[in-house]
Amino acid sequence: MAYSGEPILAEELLFRPAHSLIDQSLHSRLGATTTNGDGFGIGWYGEGPCPAMFKNIEPAWNDRNLREIAAQVRTSLFFAHVRASTGTEVQRTNCHPFRHGHWLWMHNGSLRGFREFKRDLMTAVEPALFADIEGSTDSEVLFFLALSFGLVDDPFGAVARAVGFVEDVGRAYEVEAPVQMTVATTDGTSMWFFRYSTERRSRSLFYSTDVAKVRALHPEVQALRLLGEEARFVVSEPLRDLPGEWNEVRESSAGVVRLGHDETRPFRPIAP
Repeated sequence: MAYSGEPILAEELLFRPAHSLIDQSLHSRLGATTTNGDGFGIGWYGEGPCPAMFKNIEPAWNDRNLREIAAQVRTSLFFAHVRASTGTEVQRTNCHPFRHGHWLWMHNGSLRGFREFKRDLMTAVEPALFADIEGSTDSEVLFFLALSFGLVDDPFGAVARAVGFVEDVGRAYEVEAPVQMTVATTDGTSMWFFRYSTERRSRSLFYSTDVAKVRALHPEVQALRLLGEEARFVVSEPLRDLPGEWNEVRESSAGVVRLGHDETRPFRPIAP
């Protein structure tokens, strides 16, 4: 789940919705696994230039510290992720979101064949960035490939080049459909999201409708009154079952959310 908008308490985002991310950690409806109990992480922007993070390998539904923190953190840009491991170790450094400088990154999905061609991907990471890789996941390597291919200056192009590179390496290893991803990333001001898979059957991803329109449709929903006019969500699964509130991100698409401007566009990998 990613949120951008007026400052709001994290607990309103994490715990209050009927199908909150905490509920999804136990009862996912659309995910590849029903239970996502291999750790969690949250990232948010506060007083400093770089985002803060809190991660744990415990299940999100059972972490009292997460409840304590969420009741005190008020932020205008918030990332949260619950993890089901696709084979790498259950450890703190493998929990999302991943951070580099003032950037955050979350990924649902996997790079098929990662174990076989991991070295090829790792050696393509910029030498100045390589030492900052902390964990062992394909998700973090994809992040650092995007950074190496210019994420800071051109997020759409950098992710397209990173995905194109992974697919090119996968073909060399005769791996069918190496990329399965939905991604959210932010520099603390804007928020970009991507939905793509080589086989064109990507994991689910949704973005929220303009809050004013949803309030007009559902004036009885008290929770909507807490959200400012600029509130936007990008989620793997809808947080509430409200008709008209959610829009599915189209297959092979990308988008950006920033103050006063939202945009979606087709997403195509750029081969090396």
